[in-house]
Amino acid sequence: MSPLSQPRKRLRTLFVSGLVATLAGFGLTSVAAPAHADNRVTPGDFTGYGFDQCLTPTQSKMDAWMEHSPFSAVGIYISGDSRACRSQPNLTPSWVTRQLANRWVLLPITLGPQADCLDRFPRYGDDETIKPSSYRSYQAARGQGRREADKAVAAAKRLGIVPGSTLWYDLEGFNHNITSCRESAIYFLHAWTGRLHTLGYVSGVYSSAGSGIKMLDDARVNRPGRFTLPDRIWIARWDGVANTSTDYIREDGWQPHRRVKQYRGGHNETWGGTTINIDSNFLDVGKGSWASRQGLSCGGKANINLSSFPALNKRLAPSNVAAVKALQCQLTHVKLYAGAINGRYDTPTIKAINAFQRQRGLRVAVTWTKRSWVMLNSTGAYRTVKRGHTGPPVRLAQRALTAATGRYVPVTGVFDARTEAVTKLWQRNLGGADTGVMNRTAWSRLRDGRY
Repeated sequence: MSPLSQPRKRLRTLFVSGLVATLAGFGLTSVAAPAHADNRVTPGDFTGYGFDQCLTPTQSKMDAWMEHSPFSAVGIYISGDSRACRSQPNLTPSWVTRQLANRWVLLPITLGPQADCLDRFPRYGDDETIKPSSYRSYQAARGQGRREADKAVAAAKRLGIVPGSTLWYDLEGFNHNITSCRESAIYFLHAWTGRLHTLGYVSGVYSSAGSGIKMLDDARVNRPGRFTLPDRIWIARWDGVANTSTDYIREDGWQPHRRVKQYRGGHNETWGGTTINIDSNFLDVGKGSWASRQGLSCGGKANINLSSFPALNKRLAPSNVAAVKALQCQLTHVKLYAGAINGRYDTPTIKAINAFQRQRGLRVAVTWTKRSWVMLNSTGAYRTVKRGHTGPPVRLAQRALTAATGRYVPVTGVFDARTEAVTKLWQRNLGGADTGVMNRTAWSRLRDGRY
């Protein structure tokens, strides 16, 4: 690419089966039943970083990048005669299933017929360009758009990319000032989107901010209701800014959470010793990354999500009752304290503190230290988390980072920009690379109480 250039498993399975039967009834037997129908819808709800590459990466590269890179989304070319990498040896149904299970967000891309006025296409000679004839409201272009959607859905189903997922059409940059070129392209995308909707998929379009995306936005504003516009847009604008905005189009379109932006073009990045040549993207899709609110812990007796975690001893504790309650509650969670959550730094509490200290190889003392807070706050089930991830491991990281850095990280359960920034600060404080990724190595350091 270049700037010039989301029900339960059973219900979904029933839907898919019914859809396939309906399509067969219309003679559309080329659309096969999907492999791995229990795969989740992609992209789902996500706000964070992604990359795309011409050739689908190997499993080892994907594993290394999930563990070490900031990226959690990947663009993959699943169909289209004009794609540069027609052969995709790594792209299989098992590859798709494994990436989805590993929490990757997939962006399936089709690069088929391109604008007739773009001199770089046809790429191979046997690939079509969009027919510019205006006969009967660009009937030929609309037919091409429907056929390309059929092929994309067939490819998606073979790979196990389930209905409800977004399929993206890559329309490379072109001169949108040429009427026949622009109009045939937008009628092509109009038909692509309508056909995807009929087949149960969500429509996305990738194009340059100044041509294809501007064309769609102008149609949205100036010709409302005339075209079936894509549900989501992927803006190619290499401005180096990881957001979903550009001055080329109005800010109200495809909002909220219906945009992706490719903000940097082809370049090499190395993570976990693995180098891939990529384009960089920022996504805000679905409902965006979100998590349900967490209430008070220990039967509503304590708030463990404090804005600071002060050192405690018999002298300091009376002025930090909330912190003592949080400590008692968390020691209860790790089965070292069975007393009342009363905020008193009493003998049962100190005994539990000493038990934790012995368990973790710390000096046994009456004082509860910053290091002890970091260790306790990071105790629990964890996994690699980074920008866009959600859930209990993120809450662990947010509490532990607040304790380790003294910078308050709201415990939202969403690894957001604030969490990423404080993660990088903590990593720099330890003299390491500030990746913003809380992986196995980072968790090991947190659980050792390092700050």
